[in-house]
Amino acid sequence: MANLFTRFAGIESPNPFWLASAPPTDKAYNVERAFEAGWGGVVWKTLGEDPAAVNVSSRYSAIYDATGQVTGFNNIELITDRSLEINLREIEAVKKNWPDRALVVSLMVPCEEESWKTIVKLVEQTGADGLELNFGCPHGMPERGMGAAVGQVPEFVEMVTRWCKTYSRLPVIVKLTPNITDIRFSARAAHAGGADAVSLINTINSITGIDLDQMVARPIVDGKSTHGGYCGPAVKPIALNMVSEIARDPQTQGLPISGIGGISTWRDAAEFIALGAGSVQVCTAAMVHGFRIVTEMQDGLSRWMDSKGYQTLEDFRGLAVQNTTDWKYLNMNYKIVASIDQESCIGCGRCYISCEDTSHQAISLTSKADGTNQFDIIEAECVGCNLCQITCPVNDCITMVRRDADKPYMNWLNDPRNPHGEAR
Repeated sequence: MANLFTRFAGIESPNPFWLASAPPTDKAYNVERAFEAGWGGVVWKTLGEDPAAVNVSSRYSAIYDATGQVTGFNNIELITDRSLEINLREIEAVKKNWPDRALVVSLMVPCEEESWKTIVKLVEQTGADGLELNFGCPHGMPERGMGAAVGQVPEFVEMVTRWCKTYSRLPVIVKLTPNITDIRFSARAAHAGGADAVSLINTINSITGIDLDQMVARPIVDGKSTHGGYCGPAVKPIALNMVSEIARDPQTQGLPISGIGGISTWRDAAEFIALGAGSVQVCTAAMVHGFRIVTEMQDGLSRWMDSKGYQTLEDFRGLAVQNTTDWKYLNMNYKIVASIDQESCIGCGRCYISCEDTSHQAISLTSKADGTNQFDIIEAECVGCNLCQITCPVNDCITMVRRDADKPYMNWLNDPRNPHGEAR
C-alpha cells in the first residue's frame, strides 16, 4: 500500500493532510480531536500579541450549488481571541501528546522587529515544529498594518521573513495573500528572506451576497457588514494557478509549497501535489463535514497511488509542472473536433443550443420522422472549444477527436499569423 509519509520543509507527518490555520485549530480540544481522526498535522490558529483580538457576531456566510452544497465560504473572523499565554500552554501540551504529528504555529504581530523576535522565541519554547507567518488575512488586521497589508508589499515580506529566520531555529513557512497582482513577487521575496517554504493561498477578498430585504451584505453585524475572506471549493482553480506559478518560476523553483484552497477530496490533494505541493491544508471541508473526512482523503489517495504504481508522494509530486506553460508556447497546429455518440445521445439539444447561440454554429439539427432530433458535428466549423462536451449531461457522449494529422509543433512565437512573432 502507498506510503503517505510526508517530510515538508524538514517537518515530518504521517500524511500530507494538515488543517489550515483557522477556527478548527483554535484550541487544544479541536486539535486533539483532529489528530484522533487521523490528520497528519495542523497549523494552529494565528497567534498575536496581547491583548487578544476581539471578534464580532456573526462571522460566516456562504454560497451554494444547485444541490445545496457549500461551494464558497466567507468569514470575517480575526486571529485568535484567546490570550497568548493560554495558546502557548496548549500548544506545548498537544505537541507532547502527539509527537508524531506536525504542529506548526501561525503568527501575526505588528511589523516591528522586536515584536517578531519576542513571539518566535516564545513559540520555539513550546516544542512546535515550525512557524507560519500570516501575511494574508484580508480583513480586520490589514487596517492595523498586519496580514495582507504586509503580504502585498514584497519588501515587507522579505524583511519580516528575515527577522524570523534570524531569531528562530524553526522552519519558517510564509503564507501568501492571493489579493495581489502577481503572486510570484511575494514568493520571491519570501525566498530571498530565507523562508523554508511558502503556503498558499490565503483567503480572497469577497462579499458572498446581499440580503435584498435588509440591503446589507452577509454576514450581518447589527445591520452592517464588510468584505471577508473567501475560501472553499470555488477558490481551488485560483489556488492551483498560483501554486503552479511559483512551482515553475525559475526564481522560486524548488521552494517547498504547502497547497491551500478548496481541498475537499483526495483528488483535490493529488492535483496540488502534482503541481509541486509537499503538503496540503484544509479548512472549509472540515468545517462543513467534520474532521472524519480525512479518513476518506487518506484512503482515496492511497488507493489512487496504488493504481498508478506510486509508492510515495515524491513519485508524482510536481509531475504536472513540466506540462504547465505560457499560452505563447502552446501548439498552434494542434486540432481537435467534437464527435457525438448517437447511441448514447438523449436528444436534449443542450450541445446544439450552446454552440448555436454562443459559439461557432458547428452542430446541425435534423428533425426525424419519429418526432425526435438528431445532432451532428459540422467538422468544417468546429474549433474544438469543448463547449458542447461541457454542456452535455451524458458522460462520454461527446468526445474530442484529434485531426491535426502530421502537422509539426508550432507555437505563437513562430506562427506566421503573429505580426510580432519571430517568423514574419
